[in-house]
Order: sequence, then structure tokens, then C-alpha cells
Amino acid sequence: MGRKKKVSMQDIADKLGISKNAVSLALMNKKGVSEDMRSRVLQAAKEMAYGPFAAKEAGNANILVVVPERIMSYQDNDHFQFFHDMIWGLEKSARKKGVNAIITPIDEEMESRRALPGQFADIPHCGVILFGIIGREYARLIWEMDIPLVLMDSYYRDLPCPAVTSANVEGAYAAVSHLIASGHREIGMIAPMNLSSSHEERGYGYWKAMQDHGLTVRSEHTLTGSAGYDCTDREISAFLDDMASWPSAFFCGNDRIAYLLAGELQKRGIKLPDQVSIAGFDDLNYAGPVSLRMTTMRVEKEKMCDAAVSLLLSEFGTSREAVRWQVKPALVVRDSVKARRGVP
Repeated sequence: MGRKKKVSMQDIADKLGISKNAVSLALMNKKGVSEDMRSRVLQAAKEMAYGPFAAKEAGNANILVVVPERIMSYQDNDHFQFFHDMIWGLEKSARKKGVNAIITPIDEEMESRRALPGQFADIPHCGVILFGIIGREYARLIWEMDIPLVLMDSYYRDLPCPAVTSANVEGAYAAVSHLIASGHREIGMIAPMNLSSSHEERGYGYWKAMQDHGLTVRSEHTLTGSAGYDCTDREISAFLDDMASWPSAFFCGNDRIAYLLAGELQKRGIKLPDQVSIAGFDDLNYAGPVSLRMTTMRVEKEKMCDAAVSLLLSEFGTSREAVRWQVKPALVVRDSVKARRGVP
């Protein structure tokens, strides 16, 4: 016996004798249809076990969490523990909603070939969460499927759909403002803004804080690009080698970069935080050669996981509009930032 065909919005439209657009407006709770029609569409969606209603009405209590295999690697466990916490947090959040989160890794070859994992065909599911930095064309492949979808942690502006992220602009602004309040005026930044929306937004938060406080962003003090998904110590080392003078502080797009920077500065005999202060992002528990306790922005991982599952199972799960749910991070002050005396 073949697998039962999934119900689409067109099926609901055919059943009710209305347009697919009317069904979409009703499911997304938007203007353009009457309340009576909205009620009829929702009732039909439940009866036909469409999308997010499938878990409750058709026994299809699974969501697929698609994750790049590189962030599930144990090569750099101190860094990737952050992602593991998020992955298992999604499982916990899904259970609270009465569904199962099926972790679905994809490797680089699958990404390049745009090949779907077997779980898409073998496991009945009511929606997909794309977690982490997934290649644009692969994300588009899933975005074009007629299933509920939420992007988590990162997103693409040309693929409008629900997305859950940390409030990156506000978080970076708060971190840089703390450096400024501590007396720092020359503040550099390292964030590969070319790779992800998270780093792009954090870079903008840095720039906005500097502008609002009347401070100059010096290009020789900022590293905004990386050749790969992770800014490496070699890239940071080359960046520092080209620097004629040191800023008194750096803001980094994540804690991994912050600790790599700290290591490279220490190799050059720079005393931290006496000569240079550093602030990061994510609140990474890093057990490396640098003993510095990093001032950072703590990402509220549990709240982000709850938000992603809630969005997926709501009427917004089927939306192909830019619905954004941002979770505010919290400033955590530690000993990587030292106040500069005599600076107003």
C-alpha cells in the first residue's frame, strides 16, 4: 500500500469550492475572507488533517528538524555544545506540544546535490524546522514544498517564511554599549557578516551602537567576512597582522570567535583585559587554553526552541511571508571587559 497523499491547500480549496488564495488567507488569519469562510476553512483543514492539524487529527505527530551535519560534529565540542543544546531543546519543546522532533542531519554532499533525507519520504510529518546555517539553495528546496516550515537561528530574506532568532541587533547593541559605558572609545569588531543573517544583524547592532554614541568605526579594526562557515584562527591572525594599532576593545559575533581572538592576542603578548577587552555573543561554555571568562550576550535557547515549535504548529507555519519571532538575549558581565579609568 502506498503512502497516503498529503493534503494541500488546493485540496481544501477544491472541497469548499473556493480559491487557494482564500484558503491561504484564512489559515494565516489575514484580511480578505469573512469570518464564516475562515471558520469553514479551519474546519475543513481539521477534517482533512492538513499541515499542523495532521499531528492531532491523523496520528502524524512528527516534525522534522533538519540540521547540517557539520554542527553535530564533536570536533569542536566546546563550540558545538551550543548547537547540541538547541537541538535537544527542540525535542523537549516538541514533546510539550504533543509531537515528536525527528532530528534529520544532512551532510555537505546532500546539500550540494539538493537531496532530501530519507525521513522526508519514510516518516509522516506535519512540518519542518530548518536549524542553523543551511545553504540557500537547499533551504529553497524545502521552502518550495507545500508544508509548514520554520527557519531557526538563521534565515534568508529572499525565502520569506516564519523564522525564530535571537534579537541579534539589540543584543549586539547592548554588548557594545557596555564596552562604551566601560570607557572604551576605539572598539573593533569581528563578525563574518557575509555568511549568516545572525552575524549580519550583530554587525549592524555594533555599527548602530557606535553611531549612536558618536564613535568612529575604523575599517582596519573590523573583520566582516570569512571564507567558510566558521571564522578561523588563521583569518583572525592575518587580520591582526595587518593592524597598525590596537583598539582598546573588540566585539565578536560569537563567543567562539571571541576566544580565538583572545588566543591570538595573547600570542602577541597582549594582556587581557588590561590592554584589550573583549565581548562576545551566545554565552558559550568554552574550556580552552584561554582562561578568560567572557562577557557575552546569553541566548535564551529554551525560549527560542519553544517559539520555533509553537510557530510551526500555528496557522503561521504555512505562511510564506516574513514572520519574525525574536527572543531577547541577556547581557552577562564577566572579567573579559575592564573599565578604562579617566575616560568620560
